[in-house]
Amino acid sequence: MKRTAGQDRSITTKWRPATQAIRGGTWRSEMGETSEALFLTSGYTYDSAATVAARFAGEDDGMTYSRLQNPTVQMMEERIALLEGAEACRAQASGMAAMTTALLCQLSAGDHVVAAKAAFGSCRWLVDNLLPRFGIQGTTIDASDKAAWEAAIRPNTKVFFFESPANPTMDVVDLEFVCSLAKKHGIVTVVDNAFATSALQRPMDFGADVVAYSATKMMDGQGRVLAGAVCGSADFINNVLLPFQRNTGPNCAPFNAWVVLKGLETLDLRIHRQSESALKVATFLEKRVPRLLYPFLPSHPQHELAKKQMKAGGPIFSFDLDGGRPQAHGLLDALELIDISNNIGDSRSLMCHPASSTHHGVGPETRADMGVGEGMLRLNVGLEDPDDLIEDLDQALTKVGL
Repeated sequence: MKRTAGQDRSITTKWRPATQAIRGGTWRSEMGETSEALFLTSGYTYDSAATVAARFAGEDDGMTYSRLQNPTVQMMEERIALLEGAEACRAQASGMAAMTTALLCQLSAGDHVVAAKAAFGSCRWLVDNLLPRFGIQGTTIDASDKAAWEAAIRPNTKVFFFESPANPTMDVVDLEFVCSLAKKHGIVTVVDNAFATSALQRPMDFGADVVAYSATKMMDGQGRVLAGAVCGSADFINNVLLPFQRNTGPNCAPFNAWVVLKGLETLDLRIHRQSESALKVATFLEKRVPRLLYPFLPSHPQHELAKKQMKAGGPIFSFDLDGGRPQAHGLLDALELIDISNNIGDSRSLMCHPASSTHHGVGPETRADMGVGEGMLRLNVGLEDPDDLIEDLDQALTKVGL
C-alpha cells in the first residue's frame, strides 16, 4: 500500500470537511486505484518470522489479523476520525456494538453511569439490564434538566451516556454544559451522535470525550450494511477501547466499511437535503397532529439550543396521535409511498411505531418514563420530493380521521 495525501494527518487536518469526506484516510495499492480498494482477507503473510514477532510486539505497524487491522476498515476509521475532529476511531460491527464497546471497555463492577432516560430502546436496555449484570449501577435522568445531572453524580460515577437528539423523542442535550460538568468531576462523556452525524453536529467541539455511531444510519445512507464507530482520543482508543475490542471481536467487516466509505462521500449533501425536506414536511404535519417534535421548528422546547449546536435539524422527527396504537397503526397501513420500517438515515422515507418496534423490548413502564407513547410515530424523511411525501401523509391522515 502506498501513502497518499489522504493518509497524512498533517495534510488532511488542514482540509475542510467536504474534502476530508472524499479523500481523508485514502490509501492506494501499487495499482493506483482512485476508489478505495476492498481487502477481503482475514489474515496476512510476512516476509520473516522476525517481522511477525515485531508486529505482535507493536514494534512494526503492519497488519497481523483483520480482527485488529484491515486496510479497508482502517481507511473508514481514519476518515470518520477526521470528520469528527477526533484523534482516533475504531470501527464496530454495528451501532449497538459501538455503544456496548464504548461503555464496557471502561467500566467495571462497582462503577456508576448516569444516562439520559430518553434513548434508543437498545441503549436504554444496556443501562437498565446489561450493565447491572456486571455490577455496574445506572441512574437515568431527564437530560434536559441541568440540575438532574449534577444531582445524579456519585463518588463512583465514571460515565455520562446520552443521545442528542434522542431517539425518538428528539430531546436535545446541552452538550457544553454536560461535558463541562463531567470534566469537572473526572467523568467520561459518551455521546451517541447517530441522528446528527459530524455533518450537523460535532460533540467533541463542545467537550465530549467519546462519540459513538451507528454508521448503519446516515453514514451509509442507503440502508445497505451494518456498521458502527467509536471516536475519541488516541489514548482512549488505543489503550482503553482496543484491548476490549481485540479480545471480544465486535469488528466491522471490510465490505461494510467500504460501503460506508462510499456513503461518507455524499453524507453532507444528503443530510442537508433531507434536513430541508424534513423541515418542510414537519411544518405541514404540525398543523394536522396534536404534537410534533422536531428541533428546528420553533415549537420545539429546545429550539434555540438545537440551533446553537446543530447546522440543521436532521432528517428525523416524531409526532403523537391522540388515538393511540390503533390510530398510529392505521396511519402506517394507509401510507402509499412512505415505507413502514424501523431503520433511519436511509435515502428512502421510512416510518415506524416505536412502542411496537424499536422500543418494544424496554416494556410499557420504561416507555412511559422515556416519553414514548402508544400514539407516537417516527418519520425518517428521505430524498424523495417532499411534496410527494406531504401528499402521501395528507391522504393517510385523512383516512384515520385527521
